[in-house]
Amino acid sequence: ASLHLLIFLEVASASCKPFLSIMLQLARAGSMAASAAARTSLPEQLPVLASVRHFSMRRRRKSMPVNLGINFVPQQEAWVVERFGKFHSILEPGLRLLIPVIDDIKYVHSLKELVVEIPNSAAITQDNVTLHLDGVLYVKITDPYKASYGVEDPEFAVAQLAQTTMRSEMGKLALDTVFRERQILNEAIVEAINSAAIPWGVTCYRCEVRDIQLPDKVVEDMQRQVSAERKKRASVLESEGQREAAINVADGSKSSVILASEAFQTEATNEARGEAEAIKIKAKATAEAINAIAQAIEQPGGKDAVTLTVAQQYVTAFSELAKENNSMLIPANMGDPASMIAQAASIYGNVSKQVEANKAGSVVSK
Repeated sequence: ASLHLLIFLEVASASCKPFLSIMLQLARAGSMAASAAARTSLPEQLPVLASVRHFSMRRRRKSMPVNLGINFVPQQEAWVVERFGKFHSILEPGLRLLIPVIDDIKYVHSLKELVVEIPNSAAITQDNVTLHLDGVLYVKITDPYKASYGVEDPEFAVAQLAQTTMRSEMGKLALDTVFRERQILNEAIVEAINSAAIPWGVTCYRCEVRDIQLPDKVVEDMQRQVSAERKKRASVLESEGQREAAINVADGSKSSVILASEAFQTEATNEARGEAEAIKIKAKATAEAINAIAQAIEQPGGKDAVTLTVAQQYVTAFSELAKENNSMLIPANMGDPASMIAQAASIYGNVSKQVEANKAGSVVSK
C-alpha cells in the first residue's frame, strides 16, 4: 500500500499537479460549505442530513465519508463507490485510493449482525381473537452490492416483510396454541425473510416475538379458565385420594378377614388333630381295658363276675331314668329285681355265645 501511495504521489506531482490542486480546492470548498450549512441548520434537520443513501450505518454516522483520494475503510465496513454515477467497486477495510470528484462514496454498510425492530401490529388468530405483538430481527448484510441497489431501504423492507409474515402465520394458529407455537412462528418469519431477501443481499439469522398483548376481556376469560382448570384438578386429586383411601381400607379389611380365616383354619386343624390324638389314646386305652377284661373273664369265676357287673349296671341305668324326663318306658317286671338280673345275665350269655360262634366260624373259614 505504501508503494502504491508513493507511485500515486509521484505521478500526481509530475503530470496531474494542476488538476489535483483544482480538485483539492473544490473538495475544501465543498467541505467548508457543508460545515457552514451544518452549523446554520436547525438541530431537527441533522438526522435528515445524516441519512444519505445508506442503510446499516445510519445510527452511527452523522454524514457520509468524503472522498479525498486517500481513504481508510474501518473494519467490518463496506463502502460502495460509484464512478460517473455508475457502480465501480466495493472498498474493503484498510487503505484505499480513489480519484476525488470522479469517484463518489454512495453507500456505507456495516457487516456486523444488526438488530431490526418489528413494529407493533395487530393480528387476528384462527379463532378470531385480535392480538398486538412485536419482535426483533437479527440480520446481516452479506452482499453490499445487492443491499445498495436491490432495494431502496433494506431495513424498512425487512421489517415490513416480517410484520406481514407474522400476521399471516398468526392467522393459522388458535389462541390456545399461540404461546406454545412461538418457536414455529419465529422459524416461519425467518424462512420467509430469507427467501424474499435474496435480491436484497440480507440474511436473517433469528427472529424473536418479543411481546404479545391480549385484550383485557380475553385475559379475564383466560384467568377464569385457569382457575376452573385448577379447581377441576383439585377435585380430581381429592376424588383420587378418596378412592385410594377406600381401596386401602378395603384391602385392609380383606387382609384382616383372610388372616382371621387362616387363624380359624389353623385353630380348627389343631383342635381336630388334638381330638384325633385324644380319640386314638382313648381307643388304645379302651382296647387295653377290653383285653384286660377278656383275660380276666377267662380266669376261673370271671364269667360270674361279669354277670354280676352287668346286672349292677342294668339296675343303675334304671335308677337314672326318672331324673331327666317325666315320660319314660319301663319294663313290666320293674318290681322284681331278681328277674331283671336274670334277664341281664341271659343277654350277656347270648352275646357271649354269639361271639364264640363268630370265632369258630372264622377259624373254620381259614
